[in-house]
Amino acid sequence: MLGTGLVAIDATILATAVPAVVDDLGGFTSFPWLFSIYLLAQAVSVPIYGKVADLYGRKPVMLLGIGLFVLGSLLCGLAWSMPALIVFRLVQGLGAGAVQPMGMTIVGDIYSLAERAKVQGYLASVWAIASVVGPTLGGVFADYLSWRWIFLVNLPLGIAAGWMLWRRFSEEVERRRHSIDFLGAGLLAAGGSLLLLGLLEGGVRWDWGSLPGVGILLAAAVLLAAFVVVESRAPEPVLPLWIFQRRVLNAANSGAFVVGVLMLGLTSYVPLYAQGVLGHGALVAGLALAAMTIGWPIAATTSGRFYLTIGFRRTVLMGAVVVVVGAALLLPVDADSALWQLALPCFVMGIGFGYVASPGVVVAQSSVDWQHRGVATGTNMFARSMGSAVGVAVFGAIVNARVAGAAPDGATLDLENLSAGVLAPAIHAVFVCSAVVALALLLSGLLMPRRAGTPTTDA
Repeated sequence: MLGTGLVAIDATILATAVPAVVDDLGGFTSFPWLFSIYLLAQAVSVPIYGKVADLYGRKPVMLLGIGLFVLGSLLCGLAWSMPALIVFRLVQGLGAGAVQPMGMTIVGDIYSLAERAKVQGYLASVWAIASVVGPTLGGVFADYLSWRWIFLVNLPLGIAAGWMLWRRFSEEVERRRHSIDFLGAGLLAAGGSLLLLGLLEGGVRWDWGSLPGVGILLAAAVLLAAFVVVESRAPEPVLPLWIFQRRVLNAANSGAFVVGVLMLGLTSYVPLYAQGVLGHGALVAGLALAAMTIGWPIAATTSGRFYLTIGFRRTVLMGAVVVVVGAALLLPVDADSALWQLALPCFVMGIGFGYVASPGVVVAQSSVDWQHRGVATGTNMFARSMGSAVGVAVFGAIVNARVAGAAPDGATLDLENLSAGVLAPAIHAVFVCSAVVALALLLSGLLMPRRAGTPTTDA
């Protein structure tokens, strides 16, 4: 929970301090890279860490991740320019890529199937607390101390997490020589980075149909195709291709992907709608989104009672239906709506996410043995990260198209100065798209094998 807290707080604490960072270091046009480079490093490294953990154990990978995250935090706190801060955020992202999936993998190792839902709920509660504490700390540090403390505060937390893990967690790993798939890891990192870069920056820094837009995605496709060829021949592949041949894993990963898409739509545009359309302040707008992070741990904690009685398949389908209902509740929201009418759908969707994502991780871990549990968990996390990147591209394109259509005589509109009359229909289009995407969760639930819903042993 301490290790997860590092990643969870960092996911929210920086956003409120961006103006202070820009005032100090400059580089306003580059600050989005503070988030993009972190997401790139985290997402691409997750499956690689998962494989290394299956070969050499969870403990060294988790300690490495905590060490990289603490080092990156220290360097970020000492950054002298925006380019330096962006580079140090990459180091943080490499650490986060190990911490989050390894925390879930360790839970899968040391707790029984019946216990995991409750423990996953504990981990989810860390994110719920961080969603409130993170922005508050970020604002306090930026206004009364220094923005640098939003990174330096990670040092004592990370040291405590590393010390406890070093002293209290022990595991038995079979010691033997391994053939490390360096070529596969390199191709996955390069191809995945280009793919995420193309999705994150397409339509933002360059047009989708431009040479950079097409070239980056084409290069990513070539590298990932080469990765598949290499993995089919490697004695110990970094991402075994059989992962994509198991129905239960495909169902869990597709659900994680869709959850990633929808989470991005909520986290990016619900606060903007609350501020730009409903006229609330930043703190109140954040509380509307916090409703989602309250619903998630409630569902994650209670999901075990459902999948142990009605099965994984029905639990995921139940969560998918709840998400669809929540997305439908967003559709009537307009400029005259009260804040609770915006927060309630977020709360309902958060409950649905908890009943889809948490059982998805548990069933993925339970369908493989110890030697593959890290890969299974890492692939699930990678699918959610890819969903977030796709969500950035799709929802950003929708909003940009609506905003551009409202600009008179081809003029460019600044998001900071957009009127409620322009923002409302643009963001409402995102809500409509989210409702359509939510239906895909039903398909992922139907894809789940029926026998996955009646576990008898802990794999």
